[in-house]
Amino acid sequence: MMATKPKLHYPNGRGRMESVRWVLAAAGVEFDEDFLETKEQLQKLQDGNHLLFQQVPMVEIDGMKLVQTRSILHYIADKHHLFGKDLKERTLYCGPSGVFSLVHLPILKIDMYVEGTLDLLELIIMHPFLKPDDQQKEVVNMAQKAIIRYFPVFEKVLRGHGQRFLVGNQLSLADIILLQTILALEEKIPNILSAFPHLQEFTVKISNIPTIKKFLEPGSKRKPPPDDIYVRTVYNIFMP
Repeated sequence: MMATKPKLHYPNGRGRMESVRWVLAAAGVEFDEDFLETKEQLQKLQDGNHLLFQQVPMVEIDGMKLVQTRSILHYIADKHHLFGKDLKERTLYCGPSGVFSLVHLPILKIDMYVEGTLDLLELIIMHPFLKPDDQQKEVVNMAQKAIIRYFPVFEKVLRGHGQRFLVGNQLSLADIILLQTILALEEKIPNILSAFPHLQEFTVKISNIPTIKKFLEPGSKRKPPPDDIYVRTVYNIFMP
């Protein structure tokens, strides 16, 4: 019996679902999409108790209806070994309270890198919904945060271990979300990586992984930059 493809419920645009598309594509998983176009479609999902917190993204996968972007990403990453299938090391960590606990250090690193990058990505996601006068100011703000706060961290990591990937020398969720964010920023600020040679090299190498390369090609399920139609659709669905 052939497994059912995951089904993604979201408007036909990037938003918070785009990271899910990236991770499924990188894992080589085909998926279907049920695009939300009207308030009535959202209401039907809500009335059917399909949305735990009454909001999308929602992904039907393995007989479950998963919500909350980070939870969805973690489930897919864990299932498809994007938290590191060969990373067995565990280490004792002494927390602020002085209590020692076992943590999976590579997974912890991946988690921290992903969370930081998603904070930056959120600025990009919200940008099209700003007033026109505020959009250019926010591009400057995004560039400053990327160049001062986020990119130096990843440049140092890559320079320090000299490997192709951020953690464990194998593809992880952290690599995928970072590449997604870099490419989205480059659409607005083409020279954003000019001071980061290791991130430039990282971007080329990760973009050429076969499953990711396929996703970046025309005709894939990767969504284009948000346009006015997408913004209006989102407002019509979600605004009271």
